[in-house]
Amino acid sequence: MPTGPVEYLAIAFPDGEVNDEIAAELAGLVDRKVIRILDAVVVTKDASGDITAAEFDELGDLSGFMEIDAEVGGLIGPDDISFVGADLDPGVTAALLLVEDLWAVPLADALDRSGGLLLEGARIPRDLVDAAVAALP
Repeated sequence: MPTGPVEYLAIAFPDGEVNDEIAAELAGLVDRKVIRILDAVVVTKDASGDITAAEFDELGDLSGFMEIDAEVGGLIGPDDISFVGADLDPGVTAALLLVEDLWAVPLADALDRSGGLLLEGARIPRDLVDAAVAALP
């Protein structure tokens, strides 16, 4: 089975609480086959600076995430967790997601068949796009 582009996302929750509201949106994207979640980890830095991590399926209080059809499993490693955790302020929690962009699989197949190569890709933060669009004449 061909693979689409895979993205690594780190989403911060400054109040320290991962909100179940994003679970519904992620579940919808998975159900519509827009993305496939390959791994998901919650990283927290406590007040003393200690970093802890847990897979979503280990967190009973995030019931909305239990409903997502995901292939969670060990792709986000200790180095990824340490890297993100080092940048977190005390009391902040982050959700680390590794997602495959299923919508792009046909494009990736066409690139392969044509001999083309994707040289680079980047996600532009929403606030930058909004500001650039607002600045247009």
